[in-house]
Parts: sequence; C-alpha cells; structure tokens
Amino acid sequence: MLDFEKPIVELEDKLKELNQLSIDNNIDMSDNVKQLEEKIKKLKKDTYTNLTRWQRVQLSRHPDRPYTLDYVKEIADTFIELHGDRLVKDDPAMVGGWAEIGKQTVMIIGQQKGRNTKQRQYRNFGMANPDGYRKALRLMKMAEKFNKPVVTLIDTPGAFPGLEAEERGQGEAIARNLKEMFMLKVPIICIVIGEGASGGALGIAIGDRVLMLENTWYSVISPESCSSILWRSWDFKEQAAEALKLTAQDMQKFGLVDGIIKEPLGGAHVDPVGMAARLKKVILENLEELSALDIDERIATRIDKFCKMGVFHESKTQKA
Repeated sequence: MLDFEKPIVELEDKLKELNQLSIDNNIDMSDNVKQLEEKIKKLKKDTYTNLTRWQRVQLSRHPDRPYTLDYVKEIADTFIELHGDRLVKDDPAMVGGWAEIGKQTVMIIGQQKGRNTKQRQYRNFGMANPDGYRKALRLMKMAEKFNKPVVTLIDTPGAFPGLEAEERGQGEAIARNLKEMFMLKVPIICIVIGEGASGGALGIAIGDRVLMLENTWYSVISPESCSSILWRSWDFKEQAAEALKLTAQDMQKFGLVDGIIKEPLGGAHVDPVGMAARLKKVILENLEELSALDIDERIATRIDKFCKMGVFHESKTQKA
C-alpha cells in the first residue's frame, strides 16, 4: 500500500466490515454497502486520475507490478528463452528469446527484476551489465537474420554502475546497441512497462514505435539521484520528479514517445491479465502497421524521428 492509497484502503476495510456485519447479524445493509461502494469508486477515480509525478513513479515501482517475464507468460503462446552474449556470460537482469504472439513470431527482450530478496540479487534489481546489452544485441541480430520483429520491454532503475561493469565496457555496449538498433532492418517496438532510467533503458529503446504504460517514467536520471545531486539529499525527490517531467504524459507531450497504453484504474498490478491482453493487442496492431512499410522507408523514418528530438540554437560568431 502506497501513502496516497491509504484513504482508499481504509474505506475498503470498512466495506468488508459492513458486509461481515450484515452476514453475522442477518441484516439487510445493501443500501449502506452500495453507498460505500460508490464512494470508493469515486475516490479511486479522483485519486488515480490526479496523481503527481512522484506518485506515478511510486506506482511504477509497486512490488506487485508485472515484470517482463510476467507479461511474456500471458501474451506469448510459446516462449523459448535464449542465454549468453557469446563473449563473457549470461546476464539474468536481461532476458530474451523467441515468442509466438498470436500468429506472429517475435524476438522479445526486456529487463527482469525479482520478487523477493534472493531473486532481486540474482536479477541484480533489473540493472544489466555489459553482458546483458551484448546479449540483447545478439538476439536482435538473430531476429534480423530470420526477418522477425523485435519487441523490447523496458523496466530498469539504470544500467549497473559497478566497477566491473565499467571495466568490461558498459558505455561501449550501450552505445553500440543504439547504433545497431537505428539500422536494424526489422520492425522494432519498445515499451516502457515500469522504470525507464537513463542509458540503461535507452540501450534497448531505439524503435519504430516507443510506447509507455500509463503509470511509468522515462528520464535521464531518477528523482532520488537528481535530488541527491542538486540538494545533497533524497528529501527533495518529489520536487525533482516535478522538475524532470518524466511521466508518460510528459514524454508524449514532448514528442519523445509515440503513445501511451492505458492501465487499469489503480495500476497494472490491479489486473495483470487484463493489462497483458491490452499490451498484446497494441503489439500486434503496431506490428501489422510496421510490417507493411518498406525496409528503407522504415529505417529512414526511425532515424528521422530521433533526430528531431531536442532543441538547440546555433550561435553566430562575429568576425574580428
């Protein structure tokens, strides 16, 4: 339960008590129950449609929120996971493999977090090493070889910043992914399903379609890290989140993503199966559109889209 959800939970507890009281005493309390249900429904709508940026960040990190493999399990009829970067080792923080979605075979790749302490340590909290990004690129190249689309699911607090990761070329691995994804001949759909932090997210986020779930964020830095740099404390993370303008709604307004996938009221974790069905529908619709385009046209459009991002001014130097 998140802080802003407490009033909703308190009313839901009262509703349970009321229902139990009605059963125990054989009293008709249907009118009271109906009034309370309407009140809860209205409070939920008011709460979740007016979330602050920091509250959306909190929802994106909800411990029950579906992760990459949860979605794969729901949307794929078959899934064959592939391992290793063929250079150093396999990185459990980055998962991928062949998936059959409807009648479409795709290469699906994404960051994977853990549910408990042991899993989180094994998955490194979804923070991939260079081996993970090189594995992702290997799978993308395999998809290109067999002329199959690529779907990436992004959910990471960032690429792993450890010394060993930097020694093995973390920056180079991410940069190479960016370069290669621009020129990949097959359709690419990238979807932020949770956290989209910095280069760790961008390393698998160059696509023909870049989409975000409603309660996710995408930014060069997390609110906590931004707060610690600017204010030397994490206490200003809410102000940092507002300043960063990192929500899906902000990203679409700035033209940095192509669309937003609506979540169930309360977040994706409230109805994971329904959320997965919606995700599957969006993936198949976009794949149908992208597959109809000429390869050169698709690559040119992809490059042009990213080249238009950002604003700069060129200063005119005066001759002495």
